[in-house]
Amino acid sequence: MNKRTRLVVLLAVLALCFVFLWPSISWYGRTAKELQQLALGSTENIKSYAELMAAEDVREIKALVAQDSSAALPEQFEWLKKDVTKQYKLMGKKAANPLTVKDVVAAYDNEAEFMSVIQSKYRDQILKAKRYYENSVKLGLDLSGGMNIIVKADLDKALESMGDSVTTDNRAEVKKEAMANAIDNLSSRIDRFGLTSPVIRQQGEDRIYIEIPGAAQADAINTLIMGKGILNFRLVDNEATNTFKAYYALHPATTFNATGDLMDASIIPEDCEVFGVYTKDEYGLDERYDWLVVKKEIALDGQHVKSAQVTNDEFTNQPEVVFNLDAEGAQIFAEFTGAHVGDNLAIVSDNKVKSNARIQTAITGGSVSLSGGFSYDEAENIRKVLQTAWLNVPLEVESQQVIGASLGDEAIHQGIMAIILGLGLILVFMLVFYKASGINAVVAQVLNLYMMFSILSAFNYTLTLSSIAGMILTIGMAVDANVLVFERIKEELRQGKTRAVAIAMGFDNAFWAILDSNITTFIAAMFLAALGTGAVQGFAVSLAIGVISSVFTALFVSRLMFDFDTDVLHAKKVSIGWGIKQ
Repeated sequence: MNKRTRLVVLLAVLALCFVFLWPSISWYGRTAKELQQLALGSTENIKSYAELMAAEDVREIKALVAQDSSAALPEQFEWLKKDVTKQYKLMGKKAANPLTVKDVVAAYDNEAEFMSVIQSKYRDQILKAKRYYENSVKLGLDLSGGMNIIVKADLDKALESMGDSVTTDNRAEVKKEAMANAIDNLSSRIDRFGLTSPVIRQQGEDRIYIEIPGAAQADAINTLIMGKGILNFRLVDNEATNTFKAYYALHPATTFNATGDLMDASIIPEDCEVFGVYTKDEYGLDERYDWLVVKKEIALDGQHVKSAQVTNDEFTNQPEVVFNLDAEGAQIFAEFTGAHVGDNLAIVSDNKVKSNARIQTAITGGSVSLSGGFSYDEAENIRKVLQTAWLNVPLEVESQQVIGASLGDEAIHQGIMAIILGLGLILVFMLVFYKASGINAVVAQVLNLYMMFSILSAFNYTLTLSSIAGMILTIGMAVDANVLVFERIKEELRQGKTRAVAIAMGFDNAFWAILDSNITTFIAAMFLAALGTGAVQGFAVSLAIGVISSVFTALFVSRLMFDFDTDVLHAKKVSIGWGIKQ
């Protein structure tokens, strides 16, 4: 590979590393703390926040119109001018200049359309920051602070509560399903409370590992984990639903207040409540797509559900959900459905409507079938909702560790200082011992760290104290490669070789020694990463990445800098140590 090609490759690698590193730079250096907190929330919370802020902005602008319709558009809404101009253009009109608050409101057909434009502004801003976070280097609990919890699931007690439905043949499968159900429930509860980017995964057969970065109250988290979901069946008030949705379409900004309560309770009957209708989005999170008004009175409590499964309708072959009730539940349900044939019945779980089905006939016998053109995924989601009522797994917090944010800040500071100190001492040593050639080693070290952080960012790795330790070790190893090369070059110079020949032979002779030592380290790091966990794995991953980048910088970048001095600056001698006669 000639020198020009090597330069192009180096520039391409540096540019690619910058692309990988940009999300981390944007998240940690260009995103405000307030926006970071919003971006770390769940998709549902982001949507709710965007709707709330849009509603407040619409109310503010409409209040300005009522106060003085000729008032200029406030500075914080300057961004609306572009969209307002576009709206007037679509109507075949020219937007006024300057725009008044009345002109802005008049650009939209209704309040819902106006609110949607403002909502998209908030949503896009937060989701952009969220994408930066998802593609950046994460900070582990030892750096960011937070909690890690190990929860034990009592699978034996869960199986006992199911009685005769558990046999020797299906015991293992039911246990597996019970654990999946417990993890699903915890994910739903933690996500619903908007806790920051939680990690929830199964550990062994009956334990669940939960990691919650950031400040969190231990008591609140424990209550969340130990709590049970509330599932019930309620009668839908179709007339009230239609009235509410018509009102909401006209007044989306003034329907709910900041806490999510109705600003005008008279919109719906006194014996009713309004809930969102939810489905799972592509991330497996609850996403609201409609509203439903249901009776406050509970028709059937979820505790009466004993089993649920997805089957295919024998006539249409479409997926349907079949669930069974206990004797008491069967009697309650038979009487209720017999009295409300033709009405709609909603399944409400944790104040979210998960299903809305029409009662075709009185349902007796305790076996209930839900159908209505479901896709298999929709039917499976409903089955999981019903499953929370009967496959209830007792959970117990086995261990809990809280790491304060101040400790995390101190750890970050110490880690950064260790890297700077290590790099600084190496800089002094290399410059004193190898004179001008030491500059090559220092530049290679800086680029080595740059490449390491870029690769960590590209693969969304979590940075921990042990990872920083791996980086510090890599700095020493990278210098070792440079020392081998420099000593080989000095040997060639002592034999009377010219600069160009000495450099070429120095790199060639040191190549396999450097490669052998780094390959063995890389193999050890790979085994540690594969077999180790936690801190050991973090150390091993950063060490493996550092090995690759240090070999590249020591053999590729440093060689290119020597060749630049030879070919471009026309240097005849090598400043590489004391007592070297050239």
